[in-house]
Amino acid sequence: MARTLSLFRFFGLLALIAASGAVMVFCAAFLYIAPRLPEVEQLRDVQLQTPLRIYSRDGKLIGEFGEKRRSPISIVEVPQTFIDAFLAAEDDRFYQHRGVDVTGLLRAASQLVTTGSIQSGGSTITMQVAKNYFLSQERTFTRKFTEIFLAIEIERQLSKGDILELYLNKIFLGNHSYGIEAAAQTYYGKSIKELNLAQMAMIAGLPKAPSAYNPIANPERAHIRRDWILRRMHALDYIDDVDYQVAISQPLTARQHGTQLDLNAAYVAEMVRTEMLRRYGRDAYEAGFSVITTVDSRLQSAAKTAVLNGVVEYDQRHGYRGPEQQWKIPTQLDDVAKESLRKKLQDVGSVGPWHPALVLSIEDKRAVVMLATGDQTTLEWEQGFAGTVRYINEDRHTYEAETVGELIAAGDLIRLRMGESPRRWQFSQIPDIQGALVSLDADSGAILSLVGGYSYQRSSFNRVTQAARQPGSAFKPFIYTAALDKGFTAASIINDAPIVFDDASLGGTWRPSNSNGQFNGPMRLRKALYLSRNLVSIRLLREMGINYAIDYVSRFGFDSSKLPRDLSLALGSHSLTPLDVVTGYAVFANGGYKVSPYLIEQIIDRDGNTLYRADPVIVCHECNEEDLAMSAFDEAESLDDLDIDDLTAPARKAERVVDEEVTFLIDSILKDVITRGTGVKARKLGRSDAAGKTGTTNGPTDAWFSGYSSGVVTSAWVGFDQNQKLGRSEYGGSVALPIWVDYMSAALKDRAERHLKQPDGIISVRIDPETGKLAAPGQSDAIFEYFRIDRAPSEVSNGGSTIGPYDSADGDVIELF
Repeated sequence: MARTLSLFRFFGLLALIAASGAVMVFCAAFLYIAPRLPEVEQLRDVQLQTPLRIYSRDGKLIGEFGEKRRSPISIVEVPQTFIDAFLAAEDDRFYQHRGVDVTGLLRAASQLVTTGSIQSGGSTITMQVAKNYFLSQERTFTRKFTEIFLAIEIERQLSKGDILELYLNKIFLGNHSYGIEAAAQTYYGKSIKELNLAQMAMIAGLPKAPSAYNPIANPERAHIRRDWILRRMHALDYIDDVDYQVAISQPLTARQHGTQLDLNAAYVAEMVRTEMLRRYGRDAYEAGFSVITTVDSRLQSAAKTAVLNGVVEYDQRHGYRGPEQQWKIPTQLDDVAKESLRKKLQDVGSVGPWHPALVLSIEDKRAVVMLATGDQTTLEWEQGFAGTVRYINEDRHTYEAETVGELIAAGDLIRLRMGESPRRWQFSQIPDIQGALVSLDADSGAILSLVGGYSYQRSSFNRVTQAARQPGSAFKPFIYTAALDKGFTAASIINDAPIVFDDASLGGTWRPSNSNGQFNGPMRLRKALYLSRNLVSIRLLREMGINYAIDYVSRFGFDSSKLPRDLSLALGSHSLTPLDVVTGYAVFANGGYKVSPYLIEQIIDRDGNTLYRADPVIVCHECNEEDLAMSAFDEAESLDDLDIDDLTAPARKAERVVDEEVTFLIDSILKDVITRGTGVKARKLGRSDAAGKTGTTNGPTDAWFSGYSSGVVTSAWVGFDQNQKLGRSEYGGSVALPIWVDYMSAALKDRAERHLKQPDGIISVRIDPETGKLAAPGQSDAIFEYFRIDRAPSEVSNGGSTIGPYDSADGDVIELF
């Protein structure tokens, strides 16, 4: 008995010594670490790394950039079931302890003693918050003690709800996802409020080991972890028997989901990303900026569709170029062979709306193909084969195929597009040609839509801002405007006849020609422009002077140092981007004022504060200076936001760069391009205020149409990136104009017509269409023409005369029209 008491005393004393030692160690650690503890108060103003998000002006998400996907969420928005799943997995005594769970720490200490290494940290959710926000991931005693002391202090200063919110928004959950909302979007493409119990438990199992329990990379281990959490939730009475049985029987549904964008505007998003990186450096990806652009989601969708349809129509006209690859099909197409082919098709991947398919067999009027999903489908003759020709070169193709075998063979890797009506697969191919479109608000320069190519996935090269190409005749209106301002009139007669230049700057002898190789003799400037006659443009430039013309067209925003100082300037032989061209045309569209294109309307920080708001110069046709000043009040959110400088109207008013009389005259001529000239296909818009100009370059290699209506100015371009020829029958009016019309039919919907007001200095006079002089009394073919009062004709025509038609000149011909 005495011996037993002695043992009890011994072990009691030993325990007391151990406890005293532990207390001493704890106190020593506290005295050493406490002065170095960070301020918990920082958590109240914590700045989580949040990606850059880019929106259209009507709030549609068009881009997200940042290594860490995160969507911070308030604790009141988190379903209680989701919270219960995390508590069951990480800290079921969260609401009982004050930051440290002694039971958990003793368990961790026991594991350390028995194994000789740290197996688990015994961490509570509060301790994880301390670690995630303030500490490193190293596994040392010093860091552990620091974590404990911080957790106790966090519990003293923050509520349980605040701690949970910090935890659920910070934790890493795999696949670049930080926080539960980002994880829900990554694995299920949904908000956390839309997840079922099994999906919530799956995400709750990730914090312990995001890689090991990743449902995409390790579905089996993730399944085991999920079911363990569901059992824990059931044992803790967080869920009842029915909910448990339903959830545990659910299959795994997790798969990789990218950011769910509301609008396809990749070229716009990339432009904004580049600009934000220039302004803010790497912080642009982490500081939670939201950028509101000027892009209209409806018009952006219309622009994307118009460009895609335009390049597809061109591509179909020129024929099928053949399969992308030829694969050997196994003799025995068993499950193993099918799986191998399916994986190869997945590796090939889709490009925009074009999906890969392998031809398995063909018959006279049908083909059986395999999709990247592994499914097989039969393509009937009407599903893209009927009417298809085979490509020979840009100028030649075969007759329409009569059987499927004339187009494809078994083993061909082809492309399919999903048709809209009826909705079924269509035989197709990825176009080689490219297209671009940019549209501005002519009165402010705001970019309404921008498409830098038909597929950003296929090519990130932005042809609106980066592709400097020859504008061809799309540049002529600027030359004609300069002439009208110098004293020429719309009725000035210039000869459309052969001409030869022996000019070293032009490469020796130059014999320019018109597109059809014919010449029409003397003709009025108006007619020469709407018919796009090259020889008239060249003679006009020579008469008014190259230096004068270059100086004048710089008013439209063109860099005069990059313009050629020779007569090829009249034919648009220099290089401009579509953004350059559309900016110049905005001057015609708004009545003669210079505006600058801009894309970013507003930059907002994570707290909702506006860091930047665009302040463009604007054209105001119906308002006075007071109205311009008052618009500042409309844009300001409060009087405190209003800067006194905003009330200075001249700082925001666009500068007039072309006289209103001259603008009215060139606008009138550009309308004729559509009503009776090279742009007649635009008449289908049914608008009398539509104006514009086609452009086609030598080859032809570039096709353009630039024009405007009701304050919307748009340029469309089509061509090959490698400057290949489009084909001898392709022009701006056949390739680019249909894209422009398709887009403008959507852009002008519900917009009233808008015509430039006829200035007091402009009069309408009856003239002889052949001579440009005053019409003789009773002349039957007389027409009306606009003139500036001081330039109106005074001489009466004697009936007029004409010369020609002329035949094409012999020798080399440069066609820039």
